[in-house]
Amino acid sequence: MASVPHRLPFSTHFPSSKTSQESNKQKLYCVKINGTNSFAPAKVDLLSQDHGTAVTSVDASASVHMFEPQVRQNIPTQKQLVDPYRQGVIVEEGVGYRQTVVIRSYEVGPDKTATIESILNLLQETALNHVWMSGLLGDGFGATHGMMRNNLIWVVSRMQVQVDHYPIWGEVMEIDTWVGASGKNGMRRDWLLRSQATGLVFARATSTWVMMNQRTRRLSKMPDEVRAEISPWFIEKQAIKEESPEKIYKLDNSARYVHSDLKPKRSDLDMNQHVNNVKYVRWMLETIPDEFLENHQLADLILEYRRECGIADVVQSLCEPQEDGLIKTGIQQCNHIGLNGNSSLSSQILGGNGLLGSLDQGPYSYTHLLQIKGELKNEEIVRGKTAWKTKLNAIPFPP
Repeated sequence: MASVPHRLPFSTHFPSSKTSQESNKQKLYCVKINGTNSFAPAKVDLLSQDHGTAVTSVDASASVHMFEPQVRQNIPTQKQLVDPYRQGVIVEEGVGYRQTVVIRSYEVGPDKTATIESILNLLQETALNHVWMSGLLGDGFGATHGMMRNNLIWVVSRMQVQVDHYPIWGEVMEIDTWVGASGKNGMRRDWLLRSQATGLVFARATSTWVMMNQRTRRLSKMPDEVRAEISPWFIEKQAIKEESPEKIYKLDNSARYVHSDLKPKRSDLDMNQHVNNVKYVRWMLETIPDEFLENHQLADLILEYRRECGIADVVQSLCEPQEDGLIKTGIQQCNHIGLNGNSSLSSQILGGNGLLGSLDQGPYSYTHLLQIKGELKNEEIVRGKTAWKTKLNAIPFPP
């Protein structure tokens, strides 16, 4: 295919040191053309030296890739205590991680509060940044050097998220995350999300991770060298205390709500080439009637993963409301304190609705199943359970 020579502008910051400038110019001269390192086509013009700013022009007649991945990512090979770019620091006596984040406009829904998908994405991001700071990160999706040598990747087997309050647009949060042992071959990762300004806990989450062979796609035992890498980071601390995990029963085709023929898009894939976990949650929630979602918000989410989902799979989402959800968790909801400082119980009683009026707020419970539709049989991807509470307009926003 013919190509037309063109000039690509790049804006770059150079240190004030002449030695550093020369070193960086060497890097800028090095471009990749058709997969080959070349120094010839680059021309560098230094402008505004007092401000340490330069405009770089590169002549190329093919694809131009600035810098090698190692230079662009700059993955630490030793433990870091502070990450100024991600607003992250090591805490918990050197083994936990805390990151300060701001809720952005594209992370909120129509009510200007963060969506559950945004919260789940933040959990994943802070977990990976924790591994990044540890100096253990290989070239994989959160995999350590030992895991890379053994061709292993992490897969989540179970996850639970409890949301007390949803942060609003522009709010500053602190997210703490840490890891611990889960049996002989697993790892537990927990999170705590709270307001930086008030210390109010927004949400807490816990998860269990196991290792999978990237080639065979089979679960694997934890090699000794990997255990030696990660075990110094383990601490005995739980964001959600759970004596015996509640079993989620499997739905069948008689479920009340069914959404069929869901097809993954290429944008749904993660670096391990399977559908991202956050997409599973979106498929689950889309099966719940819109009328319910308009007036309720998610309070508790439990996911039990069975297998991965690929780009060629056709997915079916099943959902069944649970009538006993109100009885089992209604009293706990009554004692819940809202953002406006008023308890659901007291506001309902003062409003003349009594105790039963407060129980009407929920939470309500749904059981979910995602499965791959096959010619002979369907294969489970993930089972889920969600608990909901009535959406409270705790903080008024101007129209």
